Amino acid sequence: MQSEALLSVRDLRIAFGEVETVRGLTFDVRPREVFALVGESGAGKSLTARALLGMVPRGATVGGSVRLRDSADLAAERGRRITFVPQDALSALSPVHPVGDQLAAAVRSVRRLSRSEARTRAVAALDRVGIPDAARRARAYPHEYSGGMRQRAVIAMATVNEPDVVVADEPTTALDEERREQVLRVLAEQREAVGAALVLVTHDLDVVRAHADRVLVMYAGRAAELGPVQRVLSRPRAPYTAGLLASLPQDGPRRRRLPVLRGTPPAPGAVGPGCAFAPRCPLATGPCHDREPALQAVVDRLVACHHAADVPDPLRKFV
Repeated sequence: MQSEALLSVRDLRIAFGEVETVRGLTFDVRPREVFALVGESGAGKSLTARALLGMVPRGATVGGSVRLRDSADLAAERGRRITFVPQDALSALSPVHPVGDQLAAAVRSVRRLSRSEARTRAVAALDRVGIPDAARRARAYPHEYSGGMRQRAVIAMATVNEPDVVVADEPTTALDEERREQVLRVLAEQREAVGAALVLVTHDLDVVRAHADRVLVMYAGRAAELGPVQRVLSRPRAPYTAGLLASLPQDGPRRRRLPVLRGTPPAPGAVGPGCAFAPRCPLATGPCHDREPALQAVVDRLVACHHAADVPDPLRKFV
């Protein structure tokens, strides 16, 4: 499928000194698709997302490659062909400039337009994401926006230049269900309006199930499973994916104990010679502790597991 790829990631590695936190990720993002990155905290999702835009923290060493079709200069493409929706909208907006001015500045950073033309595009972008009375609200400061309006404003900023790829890092964390659905709906509408692909970083598997086309499940900086969302989430073949699904709350008696995935992820740099998930995995055998499994094709997806054919159903055996 590489010929169809809009964004191509090959053997991405990110290290801080001797500690490697992202360990050899390879995947493609196709035009107009929603590609989800999921996993527990510390899996490397957000670091991977930032690497897609050339925004890794200072002091990090990056290996492998990330290409946006014909370009590997991510810094030059950032804000134009690939853009970012952060988790914290308030910290992403300058408190000392009106929201409309900030969007207009984003427009002028990549387009040769007059201030008036950029302002018109900024107001149109705010209107497109559902900001009421957009022309007036464009003159307001971020603190004069509600939380939901600020999130819409950063989505407007990310899509105002009609990018090829939008990377959204946990855009619905800490939002209630109604506001979460509003934000996801706006993201979907903007993706369709500008024809962009969406890379969605989230820990919420319900969001992934409802909105994504394909999913990459990450564990300890590596891919555990990669494939079509409905197939992966309905019949996981990586024990880690099965464990995540089994730990979701289910309908049942009110006093029933909430399911929990046993154990904790390894600290960065503490991965042994075998599979990083082996200490938590009920299927682990000798080979799992001796060598790390390669990511390989299994039926309809890619899986990194020595026992990909043995993952049981029901999934309750994993919690």
